[in-house]
Amino acid sequence: MTTETASRVPTEPHHELDALESAAAELEGRPLSAFRTVGEPARELRERAAELGAEGLVQRATLLQAGVLLREGRTGEGGQLAHQVRVWAEQHEDHYLLARTHRELSVFYRHVGDFSDSLAHALQGVAFLTDDVPPSLRARHLMTLSVSLDDTGSHADGKVRAQEALMLAVEAGDHEVTSSVLNNMAYTAVEIGDEPEARMLVGQMRELQARTGYRFTANELDTMAQVELMGGRYGAVEELLSPVLADLVAANEGDAVAECQLTLSQARRLAGRYEAAQEALDATRAVCTERGLAGIGARVRQEQAALYADTGRFAEAYEEHRAFHAAATALQSVQRDARARALQAVFEANEARRASEHFREMAHRDALTGLYNRRYVNERVPALLMESAARRRPVSLAIVDLDHFKRVNDTLSHATGDTVLQHVAELLEEAASGSAFAARMGGEEFLLVYPGVDAEEAATRCERLRLRIRAHGWEPITGTLAVTTSIGITTAPEGRSTFSAMLSAADRNLYAAKRSGRDRVVSG
Repeated sequence: MTTETASRVPTEPHHELDALESAAAELEGRPLSAFRTVGEPARELRERAAELGAEGLVQRATLLQAGVLLREGRTGEGGQLAHQVRVWAEQHEDHYLLARTHRELSVFYRHVGDFSDSLAHALQGVAFLTDDVPPSLRARHLMTLSVSLDDTGSHADGKVRAQEALMLAVEAGDHEVTSSVLNNMAYTAVEIGDEPEARMLVGQMRELQARTGYRFTANELDTMAQVELMGGRYGAVEELLSPVLADLVAANEGDAVAECQLTLSQARRLAGRYEAAQEALDATRAVCTERGLAGIGARVRQEQAALYADTGRFAEAYEEHRAFHAAATALQSVQRDARARALQAVFEANEARRASEHFREMAHRDALTGLYNRRYVNERVPALLMESAARRRPVSLAIVDLDHFKRVNDTLSHATGDTVLQHVAELLEEAASGSAFAARMGGEEFLLVYPGVDAEEAATRCERLRLRIRAHGWEPITGTLAVTTSIGITTAPEGRSTFSAMLSAADRNLYAAKRSGRDRVVSG
């Protein structure tokens, strides 16, 4: 395993951004069980990326820190960081970061007991993955989705996603994810009381260990022990969990040791070893107090009540059972508070996103007409041409220019001219149906962009627009002055052109329309 010292963020000035990218990728690809080795390098990465102004790397490092916090049990802090990263990723349409952020948010909502939102984020975590992500990363996201489906009772769908994750993990040779998926499937089988299925899956985990030398984590050994507990094999439970309690096994989650101790206490109680059961229970309670594990702490009281009852101490069992219900109620209150804080964070994040989208939209709109402006066109059309070329779809573009518009401003007023432009903009919006859009390029010149529309259809649409503008009720606005347009069209049959080339061609055709008498459409 790579140590933290060996993975310190490089500080050499030469190619430093490339080195930071590599450091981020290495940290993101570390095994889930090695989360404790990620925190310090992620902090260094974040600081150095901030110094260099590499905001994308800052956000990746922040999300790495969020993941560590969530796995350490610091749920609120981790969730807050993850929400912050989500806002940035949405604003910048960073699909890779969005996928990773939604996966961490799924973990967060699961921790606060909101399985519905956990599932929603798990689905988004898979949806935002691009086709070029490594199989091992896709497997992790599918594994999170399968757990969320199981949490909401959709066991059949959860099993399908788990099997997809398993196939990808095996293909990638990722033994840890392979074992984790098998472990999760076995745990679900335990929860629904399917001992044969659980044993079959544990058998596959053991085969993996024998073939690869993979070392089971504390969580995996706890699942295996619970399978033995189902069958009443209490000695096997003891044998499985002893290495964990001797600190010989990696605990890849903050609550893993406490879970193992609680399982051991149950096995000892059921075997009639009451003093040993109490020792394990006392040890579990101490860990819960030390690490603030309220959920397991409530279950400790439940197991204590069962132990008192089995030893005939019924009054104490009753009091402990009451304490369990009080602890469970308090835990639900804490979870509700955590969920309320989470929802507030979501609200604030959404408001920030909407505000950002609003200002970005304003920057792309013409103030007078409300149509898109030249800035939007310069950003959107080149990307649209690339998309169309990849799909071999046509793109048509038309420049629409008002004829003799100077007469309106000079004869009437600039206010009247503005009113004319606004009415023309409304007619252009009507003409820009479907995926088409209209923009004001400046003055009385407009642009229509028709994705997926060939030359013949574009000419038909523009001729319809020309007639519509000429027939519009202008008299109350311009009196006897007519309002007409000249339109020049060009088409890239398979999207194979550049924006500047298409503008030049459309402009030539517009000039031809003007030279031929105006109020007409000319296409190539």
